[in-house]
Parts: sequence; structure tokens; C-alpha cells
Amino acid sequence: MLERLLSVTGVYKLYEKWLWYQIKNGKRPEHIALILDGNRRWAEERSLPAFFGHKEGADKIEDLLVWCLDLEVKSITLYSFSTENFLRSSNEVGDIMRIIEEKLTKVLTDERIHKNKVHVQIIGRRSLLPKPLQELSRTVEEATKHYDEHFLNIALAYGGRAEIVDAARKLAQEVEEGRIKPDAIEEKTFEKYLYTAHLPQQDPDIIIRTSGEERLSGFLLWQSAYSELFFLDIYWPDFRRIDLLRAVRTYQKRERRYGQ
Repeated sequence: MLERLLSVTGVYKLYEKWLWYQIKNGKRPEHIALILDGNRRWAEERSLPAFFGHKEGADKIEDLLVWCLDLEVKSITLYSFSTENFLRSSNEVGDIMRIIEEKLTKVLTDERIHKNKVHVQIIGRRSLLPKPLQELSRTVEEATKHYDEHFLNIALAYGGRAEIVDAARKLAQEVEEGRIKPDAIEEKTFEKYLYTAHLPQQDPDIIIRTSGEERLSGFLLWQSAYSELFFLDIYWPDFRRIDLLRAVRTYQKRERRYGQ
């Protein structure tokens, strides 16, 4: 009721402008990552099939992209589908894959992607995805590979431990072939083999999780060591611009010492 009143009276828009006024001259986050949680529960509370929650959540990503571009955020990483999510019913997984395919297809002709030179990358164990989606992922990446003004990373069939294991395997192969000496391996060396190696800044400044859950669930385990964490008590389809602005405002107020 309160949200409806705020919307009707225009107070919501005034609050949004006030938040923007507070953050516009502050330090902007370079890299924002989000755990897009709560699509199914959003649908359940409305007595709708899970499909509608996933569809609404996918549509919300388009709004998020616009908001982040307005904030001049360089990189966005979205936790969209984990390796564990394959354990859901085949019908639900199939619905999610079709929605992802629809959205990735749209990327190819999306003016916002090309006008803002957004480099789109799929990160995760892509071999687990349906073959058509693997092919589409490569097509999208090929179409945007020369862009470097912004980066949109979509984590599909992703697991943080899986990412570290995959990086370790690649690095071990390099050592076995004599390209790298074991005593030359440092943190920066290892980071070159992570899924996020293509980013100008791999570590997110901010990680936001919706739905009220307060854990990372394996998201960017290596990269999140010094990230600021924000846990929101709303489902992903209900995420608003003011929620993003609030997170940025809090980020600007926090003193980041990195152990110093």
C-alpha cells in the first residue's frame, strides 16, 4: 500500500532524484556484480508458474543495464544460472534456457549494446549448456568482442569452485608443458586463467544479492575477497533503480582500507 501511495504521489520519483543528487559527484563503482535471486518465489506469491518469475527477472536485466550505463559503470557481472540449478525439474530448466536464448538473441540487434559498445561474455562451464545456446553464446561474443567501453558478463552453468578448478587445470597444463615455472606462479598469474580474465577490473566493488538470502552461494569466490556486500529483502523482479542507487550511496560512504 505504501509503495503504491509513493508511486501515485510522485514521492518515489523525488526520492530517486534525491538519491542521484547524493551520489552523482562521488566515486562510482567500476564493477558491480549481482546475484539474481527470488524469481520463483516472486511467481509463487502471485500464484503464477515459475516461468513468469524467470521471464520477469530476465526483463529486469534490461532495466538494470540502462541504470548501470547511466551510472557509467564499466563492468556488470550477473549470476543467472548456477551448476546446481541443473538439479531443478527438466521443465523449469528448459523454460530458463529458452528465456536466456531469447534474450541473447535480442542482444545481437539491441541498439543499447552496440551504441554503448558493451562487450558481452558468457562465463561458466558452457559445455553443460544446450548446444544451440552454446552456439548462440559464441555468436554474441563474436559480435561484441571488439567493444571495450562496457562489459556485461552473464554467469551461466557457473560455480565459483568450478571456476577455480578450471583455472587450476589450465595453469597446471601450462606448467606441464614448460611454459610456466611453478615458483613463478603468483596471484596475478592465477587470475589470468579465471573466467573474468578479460575484464579491466576482475574484482567487483559491489556484490548485490536479492531475495533476503545472505550468502554468496559460490559466486565469484576468488574475485569477491574485498567486495562490498549488499543483501536486499526483495525478489529480483522487484529490484528498482533506487535499490541500485542506495547500494552505490552506501559504497561511497564505506572506507575501503584493504587491510591497511
